[in-house]
Amino acid sequence: MNDTADLTANGKKQLNEIGGLLVNKEWSELNKVMQTQMRKSDTYEAGIDTLFELRNRLMKTLTTFYNELNREEFDAIPFLNTDGYHSKTIAYSIWHIFRIEDIVAHILISEDEQVFCTGNYQERIHSPIITTGNELVKQQIADFSKQLNLEELYSYIFEVKASTEKIIKSLSYTELKKKVSEQRKEYLKSLNVVSNNENAIWLIDYWCNKDIRGLIQMPFSRHWIMHIEASIRIRNKIHLK
Repeated sequence: MNDTADLTANGKKQLNEIGGLLVNKEWSELNKVMQTQMRKSDTYEAGIDTLFELRNRLMKTLTTFYNELNREEFDAIPFLNTDGYHSKTIAYSIWHIFRIEDIVAHILISEDEQVFCTGNYQERIHSPIITTGNELVKQQIADFSKQLNLEELYSYIFEVKASTEKIIKSLSYTELKKKVSEQRKEYLKSLNVVSNNENAIWLIDYWCNKDIRGLIQMPFSRHWIMHIEASIRIRNKIHLK
């Protein structure tokens, strides 16, 4: 089953619970169209436009969270003892989405400095970690979320989004087939931005076994959808109390 089909199947299950049919359908369709367009050289640029439209719509949802939710709601973990993307907090999910994007875009694709480093964001966000957060579980996620400066976290995610899209715009169609070199993979390991915990370390092989097209189709798009859909479910659960 391909990524889009899997997303659609999982999305249908979530839709019955979060009541977000129209939004989810739009995101899923944009993601499907983008993947198709990016497979061919004559539609590649249109695929980039579709990708950016999808990302803009998803970012609009994150902006709505910032405007409508209070601090306790960002840190809430109503599905603490369940499995799945919704077993996190909204604050954690936002951190996780954009740490992964920053790492993949800058360390693996552009081969330059992360926004996290150039913007001194660990200090600004007050984060106790520099990793993706995959190693955190249950109450650790809730405790981590409470430490984050949300205003600076949002500054970070907007800067990461803009920098990633600048990188993507600079790529030619032929560059989409490029894969991460072994040297770059070892450099990534040396930075310790991915925890050695078994819940996280698999990310390195996962990313490095994909070409750039594959990275665009997961960390930069589908990954957003899955965690933002889960965040909507968290928000709706909190508001039903």
